[in-house]
Amino acid sequence: MTLPAMAYAVAITLIITASATATWQIQDWRYGQQLQTIARRQADTLAKQANTALDQQRKSQQQRLQLERQIQAQDDIHYKELTDANTRQARLRDRLATADLRLSVLLNTTPNQPAGVPTTPRTPELAHAAPRAELDPAHAQRIIGITEDGDRGLRALAACQAYVRAIGGGG
Repeated sequence: MTLPAMAYAVAITLIITASATATWQIQDWRYGQQLQTIARRQADTLAKQANTALDQQRKSQQQRLQLERQIQAQDDIHYKELTDANTRQARLRDRLATADLRLSVLLNTTPNQPAGVPTTPRTPELAHAAPRAELDPAHAQRIIGITEDGDRGLRALAACQAYVRAIGGGG
């Protein structure tokens, strides 16, 4: 091969190599830009999802804290009602024990009255008042105990209902 033909072949080889390299570089640049665009979009999408998740988490924490405050307030109210009622019951028991207070029942004044129940009260009363009989203090204490248990049950039921309403969002 002659020198000009060889120079021509080398020149063509150099042109092809330079062209291939330039094409390769241009495609690398274009694909790099596309990959950067895709990566940026994906990062934006992930950031939006993360922000949405954080907002939802904050909202649920706020709701939980609000619910805890409501339950605590209801618990405080229930505790106050319970201690007040226990104090009243203790005073009532003390008054019954010291004979400061006596429980009485209305007497049946109908003709078919059972035997053994006196028709006259043991304590003086007004003339137009219904006849009454005093209960034995031990029986009065038992009655007060029964009503105290019932009152405790009603207060516990009310507290449970308030708790369920608060948890269920119904109140």
